[in-house]
Amino acid sequence: MAGYLDEYGVADQRRERLVRRIVLWGGSALLIAIIGYFTLRTHAQESVVKQFLSDIQHQQYQDAYKLWCPQNCRLYPPEKFMEDWGPSGEFAKNTNWKIQHVDFCDDGVVFDLNLPDDTGLWVNRSTNLLSFHDGARCPGKHLQIGAFLRSLFS
Repeated sequence: MAGYLDEYGVADQRRERLVRRIVLWGGSALLIAIIGYFTLRTHAQESVVKQFLSDIQHQQYQDAYKLWCPQNCRLYPPEKFMEDWGPSGEFAKNTNWKIQHVDFCDDGVVFDLNLPDDTGLWVNRSTNLLSFHDGARCPGKHLQIGAFLRSLFS
């Protein structure tokens, strides 16, 4: 049995309102999920870099070296690490580091800091170990939505 006002389109209006709400809430949830993904996908690696730079700034070189190399490293021994990051090291002269650009790659994340010689830091995504990165970018094509949006508003 149909309702009294169904003949006048009330049921159609309710259905339209329900569909509109579902589309708006679904679109909002999708947008929030996308923003959250692009915002938080490098969070773990950023915290490693910030911890490393904090350790260097507070002269806790052994803790910083463990972030770089947790076990015995032949390629970057502690003496070489101290030459680079120690009190008289090339990279430790400026302790006002800022992350200028973050580039998300397949294997890791590149952090461009205000270090000499445009040297960046590479953080492996699977192990969260640090190393130097000479190139400014990851190999391959990149979708730079964040840079595009910043260029619009700067």
